[in-house]
Amino acid sequence: MSQTVADVMWEMLEKAGVKRCYGIVGDALNPVIDALRRNGKIEFIHVRHEEYGAFAAVAEAYLTENPVAVCGTAGPGVTHLINGLLDARKEGAPIIAIAGDVETSIMDTSALEELNPYRFFDVACLYVGRVINPQQIRAVTTTAILTACLQKGPTVISLPGDIASSAAPSRVHDFRFPPRSVLHPAEPDLRKLAQMIDDADKVAIFGGEGCRNARDQVIQLASKLKAPVGYSFRGKQWLEHDNPNAVGMTGLLGYGGAYRAIHDADLVLLLGTDFPFSEFLPGDDVKKVQIDTNPHHIGRRTAVDLGLVGDIHDTVKLLLPMVQPKTDTKFLDARISDTKSFEEMLSHYVTKGPGIKPIRPEFFTATLNELAADDAMFFVDTGTPCIWSARYIRGSGKRRVFGSFTWASMACASPNAFGAQLAYPGRQTIALCGDGGFTMLAMGDLLTQVQRKTPVLNIIYNNASLDFVNIEQQEAGIVPFGVDFKNPDFAKVADAMGAKGIRLEDPADVRTAISEALAHKSGPVVLDAVVDPFALSLPSHVPFHTAKGFTLSMAKQVLDGKMDAVIKSIERNVRLV
Repeated sequence: MSQTVADVMWEMLEKAGVKRCYGIVGDALNPVIDALRRNGKIEFIHVRHEEYGAFAAVAEAYLTENPVAVCGTAGPGVTHLINGLLDARKEGAPIIAIAGDVETSIMDTSALEELNPYRFFDVACLYVGRVINPQQIRAVTTTAILTACLQKGPTVISLPGDIASSAAPSRVHDFRFPPRSVLHPAEPDLRKLAQMIDDADKVAIFGGEGCRNARDQVIQLASKLKAPVGYSFRGKQWLEHDNPNAVGMTGLLGYGGAYRAIHDADLVLLLGTDFPFSEFLPGDDVKKVQIDTNPHHIGRRTAVDLGLVGDIHDTVKLLLPMVQPKTDTKFLDARISDTKSFEEMLSHYVTKGPGIKPIRPEFFTATLNELAADDAMFFVDTGTPCIWSARYIRGSGKRRVFGSFTWASMACASPNAFGAQLAYPGRQTIALCGDGGFTMLAMGDLLTQVQRKTPVLNIIYNNASLDFVNIEQQEAGIVPFGVDFKNPDFAKVADAMGAKGIRLEDPADVRTAISEALAHKSGPVVLDAVVDPFALSLPSHVPFHTAKGFTLSMAKQVLDGKMDAVIKSIERNVRLV
């Protein structure tokens, strides 16, 4: 049998490093999937929901830095991919979506399941190619691969069934990546930056995801400049561990001395970060330099005095010998002291946790951090799991923490962990799930984890509410509404679906339950942790509007007849004030 267009596409994807394709088969996609079967080198991961597959692919692509494929059939199938593709774009994951498409003879006739892929995918994807002639397959596939891998984001190949099953053009279709380019500012700009650093008495560093491959260089620079190092949530796993200058995070998840470090400095170096919460960044009284590979990031969150386009590794490597070492450690020492003081406050509900019921999420998460492997991978749902993981899951050279930190979608943790487990079989993969996110998407595809016997630990922070939204509403000064729901016993649900279920209600059982869950290797585990729904977090800096909003919300709740809830909130968080 001669090669079809779909055969050529899969062959090129396999040469580009694609090892898995997540999705659901159906009608317009059938010739494409038949070619995938014939290929035999790319594993097809059948999921129950395309969005789950997309989130799984995002985690695999982000962690391995290799392209991963997802697929959905025409119309409803591909629309289910969109949220995961948006997440891939925001998190910088090389995803290639294979979109089933209606036959070319009925295009633009409002056929069943027809949609315009250019218009639909435009908001999410860096490139959309629609193959309507077999001669296009090499060019479209090459462009989709290179764009996804070099620009770090999702692309789409829209492939009608009749074209997919057509005979391929009679030529060799090969694929090769170009070598990595070095990217750094011109020497005069680096000299200007070095002079700004030398002129400043107090320098602080705030780093993000762009420091992923520049950890050593950034820490060397901080040591030379006696600069405290703060970081975004995405930068935490690269810059926190084994860093004597680490001072934590800023923002509503913030802790430690990071806020004061970047506000009290003479000069702040924003390295590879697009931190979106401008109210936590310093104003015009602090000089700021931003360095990023993406020029669109520079100056859009806060005004900067110098913006430079460059890879953080390449740029800082050249910058290091240009700057003079600093000797005064007073500024650094003060921010380290701030960080230690805040950590002492954070430890209260950890050390007292065994005696407090309902279970404090701080105690639970800190115990998980202690018991998890040094190379464990943690995946975090949007919501309060972000708060507790930011503060109590500590990094290491091998640990990884990932979530929808930029797109902020619910329900990502469990599929992220599933994709990571397939990429790194046997390595601890732990999903920190909100109960809302787990019931939204993860519960159905728990069957997929069971079927594939993937040892994913799905931890549910069971507080019977959309707790982060509850906090947001109080910050806005309104009475929480529409955030409560009734949960099942998730352990019993897991048992019924063939997974191992563990119900945790007593703080005395926390260590035993987590140890049991981590020890289970023959399939997925659901650890249903019933935690205190009134537990709050206090950032290292509370903006006035946030404090005002909470105060106003409490007053309104009293007037609304919810005095009991107000009293419980105060009683259960008094040691944070």
